[in-house]
Amino acid sequence: MLKNFMAGVWRRLPIGLRRMTIRLTNTKFTVTSAGVIFNREGKVLLLKHRFRPGSGWGLPGGFLKPDEQPLDGLQRELREEIALELDLDQVEIFWARSFKRPRQIEIIFCATTRNEPSLQSIEVESALWFSCDNLPAGLPKDQKSLVERAVEKRWV
Repeated sequence: MLKNFMAGVWRRLPIGLRRMTIRLTNTKFTVTSAGVIFNREGKVLLLKHRFRPGSGWGLPGGFLKPDEQPLDGLQRELREEIALELDLDQVEIFWARSFKRPRQIEIIFCATTRNEPSLQSIEVESALWFSCDNLPAGLPKDQKSLVERAVEKRWV
């Protein structure tokens, strides 16, 4: 009886108030998107970020803005950082993973491109294509594993 009453009250609340209540009562986390991006020769694109821990090498990507779809976020990051455009008919969700610290979900795409990267941001020191069997030293193990999985699945 009480549950039905509460459900009726909930349904009568303005949609904005319901959304605000849901946001305030649910856990918070960040969402990022990244790409295992290949060129026509089957080489993978890696970026060396100035502010990334370790060697700085990693997959391109970044944090999503509020209400931004993961692929849109990846495309925005690629344009802002290296002026790169994806072949939209050659993009698919490849992997998703979550991290406890930081509280984050990452959606990873496999994609191809026909153009070359051109540095656009002070965040990126270098954008280079690597043969899958000659990845740079210092590339985090988890990202190296993602590249290897993409190659194994014959994505390229």
